[in-house]
Amino acid sequence: MIGTVTSVARAARAVRAARASAGAPRSLTLHLRRATRQGRVPAAAALRRWASLALGRRGRGRELSVLVVGPARSRSLNHRYRGQDHATNVLSFPAAPSARLPAAALLGDLVICPQVLRREARAQGKAERAHWMHLVIHGVLHLAGYDHRRPADARRMERREAALLRSLGVANPYRSG
Repeated sequence: MIGTVTSVARAARAVRAARASAGAPRSLTLHLRRATRQGRVPAAAALRRWASLALGRRGRGRELSVLVVGPARSRSLNHRYRGQDHATNVLSFPAAPSARLPAAALLGDLVICPQVLRREARAQGKAERAHWMHLVIHGVLHLAGYDHRRPADARRMERREAALLRSLGVANPYRSG
């Protein structure tokens, strides 16, 4: 029996290696950079898991950068790119085409401010980790083309977020109570 299990494991490794060498899509690559030491930040593996969940198959072979910043930098970026003069929880920046990498590989950047995120989680009576899940999913959905400018688009995006969060055991953030 042990020999059979070892053979199956060896065969599975060989299949994965063959797919990788044949150019089969790999999982989402996440680059995490901290520009502040303030606030707790989940491990890159958790951030990758939540982002991959939001993207589904569209995440294979893609790259996502997550920059963790303090309130001053968040405020500056929010003012520059959105015209809002306050720090915000998450900003999404879709990737611009690059000569170095195929356009399809680059997803974009998320900029997250853990101090704002923590303050919001406390004010809303939710676990900080659950709010991290929500904001990563929310930001990645923006990078995938979702928006909430029009009411119908907002409902579509909120339903998607709620379903993804439910799969992680997190309550719908758009329902009070």
